[in-house]
Amino acid sequence: MPTYQRFEDLPVWNAAAQLYDQVDDFIDRAPPRLRHSFRDQLERATLSVSNNIAEGFERGTTNELLMFLYIARSSAGEVRSMLTVGSRRPYLAKFKTEISDLIKLAESCSRQLRGWADSLQNSDITGPRHLNDKSRTTYQKGKARESGAADFQKLVAQHLAPDHPLHPSRRPQGRGR
Repeated sequence: MPTYQRFEDLPVWNAAAQLYDQVDDFIDRAPPRLRHSFRDQLERATLSVSNNIAEGFERGTTNELLMFLYIARSSAGEVRSMLTVGSRRPYLAKFKTEISDLIKLAESCSRQLRGWADSLQNSDITGPRHLNDKSRTTYQKGKARESGAADFQKLVAQHLAPDHPLHPSRRPQGRGR
C-alpha cells in the first residue's frame, strides 16, 4: 500500500475534487428555478468532502484523521441526498443522467472513505504526532521482521521435496501462506 505525503496525491481526495468540479458545472447549467439556497448548500456540502479529507490528512493523529474522514463521508451522503431530492423536481428532468452520474461519484467517494477508515481503525499506528525516532524505528523493524519471515517461509517452501506435505504444490487451492 503506498504511503502518501500530500493529500493532493490521495485517490479519494482527487475523486472528491472531481465531484466538486462536476457539481459546480451542474450548478452553473441548472435552471434559475433551482433556488439559491439549494445551490449554495449543495456547493458547500460538495466542497466539504475534499476539505475534510485534506484537514484530516494534515492532522497529527489517526483518531483525528478518522473523525474527519467520517465528516467527509457524511458530506458525501449529504450531496447524494440533495441530488436525489433535487432530481425529483420536474424542472431538472433533463438533468437526470447528469445527476445520476454525480450521485455515483459521491457514492464512490463514500466507499473509498469507508475503506480507508476501516483500515485505520485496525491500525496500530496512532499517528505521526505520537511518533518519535525510537517508536518509528521499532515500528519499521517489526514490519521488516514480518516481511522477512514471510519471505523466509516462501524460500523454504520452494526447496522442499515435491512430495513433502508442506510443499506449495500440495496445498489446497485458496489456502496457504
